Amino acid sequence: MIFLSIVIIISIISGNEFITMWEDPELFPGDGLSEKVMLSDWFNDLKNTPFDTPVYIFRGETDGGKLLLLGGTHANEPAAALSAITLLENIDECNSGTIYIIPWANHSAITHTDQMEGDPQFFHIETADEMRQFRYGSRRTNAIHQWPDPTIYIHPEGTVLGGQETTNLNRSYPGRKNGYWTEKLAYAITSLIRQEQIDLAIDLHESSPEYPVNNAIVFHQDAAELAVTVQMMLEMNGIDIGLEESPPTLRGLSHREWGDHTDTQAVLFEVSNPAQGRMRGKSSEELIITGKDKFYVNAAERGQLYVPYDENGYPLVLRVARHIATFDEFLTTWNMFHPEKPIEIEGIPGYQMLLEKGLGAFL
Repeated sequence: MIFLSIVIIISIISGNEFITMWEDPELFPGDGLSEKVMLSDWFNDLKNTPFDTPVYIFRGETDGGKLLLLGGTHANEPAAALSAITLLENIDECNSGTIYIIPWANHSAITHTDQMEGDPQFFHIETADEMRQFRYGSRRTNAIHQWPDPTIYIHPEGTVLGGQETTNLNRSYPGRKNGYWTEKLAYAITSLIRQEQIDLAIDLHESSPEYPVNNAIVFHQDAAELAVTVQMMLEMNGIDIGLEESPPTLRGLSHREWGDHTDTQAVLFEVSNPAQGRMRGKSSEELIITGKDKFYVNAAERGQLYVPYDENGYPLVLRVARHIATFDEFLTTWNMFHPEKPIEIEGIPGYQMLLEKGLGAFL
């Protein structure tokens, strides 16, 4: 009876902890917010499922271009979601055009962590008023929402992938309305792009320091001129960033399929996240926030990384600052190329300001 009681108590505690992962942290949109809707507005099959996710819309006082910003495609890439959240909480006004922000693109993926990784469920950022808690999730859809994985995954374009890729949103575009749940999610996002006639679609990501595509803009060929100009302007402002063209045969990725199947100009941003890498030490909240890891320092000294790395690490605030600076430059360049369809907003935190004041000052 004693043993059974202990088991019941442990089950209750762990069950309650597991359920807390289903609760979305409260967000505080800026004054420029026009409305908050759900992604299921564009594909009703998602309604009342773990895949439905909030869409924050900022509509300008005058017509202009339309932009979609995605964070949280992979929920173990926290700078992506946090960049989207920082933007939506700081947009004071939208003067022209329309911006759609989805902070948690794969909502299911933020309800669990990767197996065998020992990742923390949450990380915290201190603000002027409180300690805010955010979830650290998984690269993939939660298995309780989509299971089992097939042995192989045949993408709609015919590419054969490993079965577990059916739970990877960024291998599922343009999606299938009658496919796996992750494919339905991809279909819903692609439907939003089509129905709203999105001009520019941006997908935010992070990658490990040993991954070749790092601190870079990955662009569909239709967005080449825009991406090249943005890179040049960022470099002139002291932000080193690379360019990667979307491979035509690499199917399922946002930049490839959005560009091929809709009229949008599609790009993806990558920044370096040591907490994702395979050379790191122990997973921890400190690693997520500071990006400091002695094993990566050693790897950098051996020339095994694709980004500069030293004892200062690669902190979360730097990763967010890079994403937001790149986003800001895309807006500036878009308006230069398309003065007839401007996208103009106020309240975007500056790169140096973020680094000096920290994330807590803007949340």
